[in-house]
Amino acid sequence: MGLQDDITPLLITFDEMPNIARTIGRLAWAKRLVVVDSGSTDGTLEFLARDPRVAVHHRPFDSFAEQCNFGLSLVRTEWVLSLDADYELSDELAAGLASLQPAADVSGFRARFVYRIHGRPLRGSLYPPRTVLYRVRGARYDNEGHGHRVRVAGNVSTLDGVVFHDDRKPLARWFRSQLKYAATEAHHLLEAQPVELSFVDRVRRWGWPAPFLVVAYVLVVKRALFDGRAGWFYAFQRLCAEVLLALELLDRRLSARMP
Repeated sequence: MGLQDDITPLLITFDEMPNIARTIGRLAWAKRLVVVDSGSTDGTLEFLARDPRVAVHHRPFDSFAEQCNFGLSLVRTEWVLSLDADYELSDELAAGLASLQPAADVSGFRARFVYRIHGRPLRGSLYPPRTVLYRVRGARYDNEGHGHRVRVAGNVSTLDGVVFHDDRKPLARWFRSQLKYAATEAHHLLEAQPVELSFVDRVRRWGWPAPFLVVAYVLVVKRALFDGRAGWFYAFQRLCAEVLLALELLDRRLSARMP
């Protein structure tokens, strides 16, 4: 007997109609789902209301970490499966949950991700493995730049199978989000001590090298060059994100030197 009966999926939503049906569709095994919504108006709430398993809770957005921590307080099972609303469980991962029997010292499981562009999988991406399944007790989210990370009290293993990341929201919304992310990330990079940052973040903190390096890395090392238009789309997305961050860093440094 696996963990499925003792897992509650947790989703954070805001205007997710382009994605939410695919995400929910991979959770047919769940008895109850907890959703924390921050003001959707695009039909997301109406879609979720048709599923009697879904408990929607409303909370104004302040940060991803606080949305997730609020969501954790609403989970009643021992385990939580924390998902973004553009994630899809693979068949292998979903099947593995049915037979998963974690040791007593294991408090969480990380998953590997396959990035999709409008349904087309990429050979590789910059998206790292993330802890998505973990015991609620002792877990807490912290903000890291524009992102967030869960801390669990115990060992973390790796799940079989992958999670697909496939965000199909409009490109204009992606740009708006990146502008906000760039401001938050720039503040994080400039306020942190260099020794606290990874090598990659130290390079990004310089500003100018990152946009050039990320394109080469995505196209060559991650082999997006061989993924056709989807690969080039992803490479250009990452280029734009790093350019916006570099501009934000440069703007803050120039304005700080003004008399």
